[in-house]
Amino acid sequence: MHEFRPAHVVEQDRELAESLQRGEESAVRTLYERYSALVFTVALRVVGDRQRAEDVLQHTFLQAWRNADHFEAGRDFAPWLATIARRSAIDVLRVERRRPSEPIGDRDQDAPDALVQLPPSAEQIEAVWAVRAAIESLDDDEREIVRLQHVDGWSHSQIAERLGIAIGTVKSRSFRAHRRLANRLGHLRADDGDPT
Repeated sequence: MHEFRPAHVVEQDRELAESLQRGEESAVRTLYERYSALVFTVALRVVGDRQRAEDVLQHTFLQAWRNADHFEAGRDFAPWLATIARRSAIDVLRVERRRPSEPIGDRDQDAPDALVQLPPSAEQIEAVWAVRAAIESLDDDEREIVRLQHVDGWSHSQIAERLGIAIGTVKSRSFRAHRRLANRLGHLRADDGDPT
């Protein structure tokens, strides 16, 4: 609703949207600084867990950056980002519901599918190597944060404490690293037929 937004705010958002559409890194940082609290709140309300909400936060800004050309300059970013965050959070919950929760020890060991796992396909092997190469190509500080976050499962606050840096620095490095990985690995997403 433009009539409730001061003219200077509308103009700031218009300039920010145009910078974002040009792919300027400073625009992504500004968007994150202005709206990360809102996005985190929406995500936390849906997923109910800070670690998952932080993951949704990162995914939301990646999606916003990827889809910046669909955002109408001059509109309010808040509802757009809140919608992306809500959808991303719901997706996280759906994926978790699909995961089997039955402990391995409870499986019938005589069942033909008990512990059978097909070997990876050539495409899966290629994808794994592409991901590894993309991670290795990151700057050292970004690579360390990605490893701690995704391999060790640490939260942003745990990483900040471990590395002795501000949590804001962890978040910005994580966001930058994920954006670079999304650029380098976009072909994998296109190959799996996922329209997002």
